[in-house]
Amino acid sequence: MTLVIFRHPGSITRFCPTLMSTKFLMASTKGTGIGHAAEEVRIQVQLPLVQVSLIGLVCFCCPGMYNALIGMGGSGQVDPTVANNVNTALYATFAIFGILGGRIYNVLGPRLTLASGCSTYALCAGSFLYYNHYHHQTFAIVTGVVLGIGAGFLWAGEGAIMTSYPPHDRKGIYISLFWSILRYGGVIGGLIPFFMNYNRSEAGSVNDATYIGFMCFMTVGALLSLAILPPSKVIRDDGTSCTKVEYSSVSTEATEILNLFLNWKMLLIAPAAWAGNFFFTYQFTNVNGALFNLRTRGLNSVFYWVAQMLGSIGIGYVLDFSLLSRKTRGYVGIGIVASLGTAIWGGGLANQLKYSRHDMPEKLDFKDSGADYAGPFVLFVSYGLLDAMFQTLVYWLIGCLADDSETLSRYTGFYKGVQSAGAAVAWQIDTYKVPFLSELIVNWSLTTVCYPLLLVLVKLAVKDDKEGEEGAERDVASSFAH
Repeated sequence: MTLVIFRHPGSITRFCPTLMSTKFLMASTKGTGIGHAAEEVRIQVQLPLVQVSLIGLVCFCCPGMYNALIGMGGSGQVDPTVANNVNTALYATFAIFGILGGRIYNVLGPRLTLASGCSTYALCAGSFLYYNHYHHQTFAIVTGVVLGIGAGFLWAGEGAIMTSYPPHDRKGIYISLFWSILRYGGVIGGLIPFFMNYNRSEAGSVNDATYIGFMCFMTVGALLSLAILPPSKVIRDDGTSCTKVEYSSVSTEATEILNLFLNWKMLLIAPAAWAGNFFFTYQFTNVNGALFNLRTRGLNSVFYWVAQMLGSIGIGYVLDFSLLSRKTRGYVGIGIVASLGTAIWGGGLANQLKYSRHDMPEKLDFKDSGADYAGPFVLFVSYGLLDAMFQTLVYWLIGCLADDSETLSRYTGFYKGVQSAGAAVAWQIDTYKVPFLSELIVNWSLTTVCYPLLLVLVKLAVKDDKEGEEGAERDVASSFAH
């Protein structure tokens, strides 16, 4: 509802109840002034929905495009060795700076943290362009280290924004919105190599234009990150502001690093974090990269990321709207993901028994392979569906543990740090040519172990009201973040 209050002939002030604690929106019946229009736009930007959408667009351009790049298998290269080494360096560094990232966010604030993190993505994509011509791994591996630092910053800031800005009873939907925008980056990123290499059905490495296209998107993402607001300037739909955090001091954040490893909630989440990116190596390199030719890998990636969007929306609805009790919704969500995961990994086992590293099949093409293409294609897309549901579930659970960006930046930083450590190990394992079947069994086992631990977390830590969230009204020491 909008109340209209007449101030003087020819102009009105619109009073919006959802922003009653902040500002009026002004417009003229005889023509909107530039200042009034700018004020209205500024207030709209303060809404959590807009801010979550903006961080989604940032991640659409940066990690979304990078995921599409590695999703082709070998990051578009014939030999996946260089991509495996780059991703090992990336995720090993990410493991450290993912944990530190939450602390850095609490000191620098969102803009500096996100902008510095986003600026590293185009550099890493450019290293594969360099490798296309000179075949020197050193530069590519160094950029992987740099990207690991930047990714730690970006994902810590993203996690804090995505879990602390939304209203406490709509976190699942906001996470789904973010995840859909992020994964749409993978859709566009999959179309880039598909069209750029459509007439190169026998091609091994992607062409230069493919890498340049990725770099352009990543540069735009770095610029968009400057539009993200600190939580003190974000107004929720009920008129309340986000948690009043005046960013923490360096000494405080240094102490909190060790405390995370003693936090029983984080210890319950740690196995899910480790498994969260562990399976990417197997799915991207040893399914999509091993079974399909180049142009078909790009097409597969499009549907993989579309499935992620659908999976995130579906599980987000269940986690926010399916039942009255938030705790019960958590149980139901875990049950759905666990059941679907068991079925999909079972299908993966049936497919994996048909080939191995030493008995590779002929590459499948979406046009020429007929019915042989259908089964592996559906399996790969199903992996994407499962990944999105799994990640959305874990982020929702983290969002249920607190309501302030200070605490949640630490929690999500811990999650991304441990997740990246697992990914670093997975990428390096693949360089040692471990049997595909062994990789599948390990991935399936890791995800299965997570579910009972997450049930315990819901039982002990998830509350059915906002007052149960830690940090709901916390203030912390000030710094130079603003």
